[in-house]
Amino acid sequence: MGKSNSSRDWTQIYAIYGMDQWQTLVFLLCHAVFFSLLSVIFLFYFGSIFHFFQTLFPSPGAARFAAGFSGAVTSISAVCLFFAAANFLYSAGPLHYEMAQRMVGSVYDWSSVKLALDIGCGRGILLNSVATQLKKTGSSGRVVGLDRSKRTTLSTLRTANVEGVGEYVTCKEGDVRSLPFEDNYFDVVVSAVFVHTVGKEYGHRTVEAAAERMRVVGEMVRVLKPGGVGVVWDLLHVPEYVRRLQELKMEDIRVSERVTAFMVSSHMVSFRKPSQHVVGPGEVRLDWRC
Repeated sequence: MGKSNSSRDWTQIYAIYGMDQWQTLVFLLCHAVFFSLLSVIFLFYFGSIFHFFQTLFPSPGAARFAAGFSGAVTSISAVCLFFAAANFLYSAGPLHYEMAQRMVGSVYDWSSVKLALDIGCGRGILLNSVATQLKKTGSSGRVVGLDRSKRTTLSTLRTANVEGVGEYVTCKEGDVRSLPFEDNYFDVVVSAVFVHTVGKEYGHRTVEAAAERMRVVGEMVRVLKPGGVGVVWDLLHVPEYVRRLQELKMEDIRVSERVTAFMVSSHMVSFRKPSQHVVGPGEVRLDWRC
């Protein structure tokens, strides 16, 4: 998978797209500050804390160890929480933008793309990157952004206009587990850090949640034209997607190196839908439903 050299200022990305799940960032920062203050208290009032632990442990050595250990854990917790907050901030904006450029770059011929689909378009970082690429190539194609929330789609259309690609973008509200499109409809289907959220009402590691994610992968393949390209960047569950794509006989399946995003492992996988699906001698099936 080719890497893009495109870069953009953090502040510009956040000014246009804002941030999803900002509550998580606030939660991490508040706890990081809290543990930092506790660390300062341990540093300046270690003697008093040591005397407190002496009331709990008869041995002075044990009390000193307990006080020191508590202070060390508090300091390490503060550092880890600040690191987590920084990684979350980076992943939500600059990394998301960088991976969107890489996903666009993994489709080698945009000049022939007439219709593309972004599943779970969210704020529109990937959606607008696809639209920008269509604009660069002088294509008459369009990209459709699908999201579960009408409010999100309206916000995404505004970001497309800010980016100057509004005429290339259409947004639609719909269920990703049953895409509201015909078979073999899109030349390119993409999705960024979204599929892992499907089925979360069952719990991420349950069989039911995995089945829901596989439905989405199957729907992606269904609406993709023969010869079309799919690209997914997601967290944790990419090996499941690869196995499902292999079961569906997709071709040219490629998995990127590991990228840490939102404090967990992520990968990008691309694939191509074969022009024909040969099941037996002389038999060709073009039905890609799960």
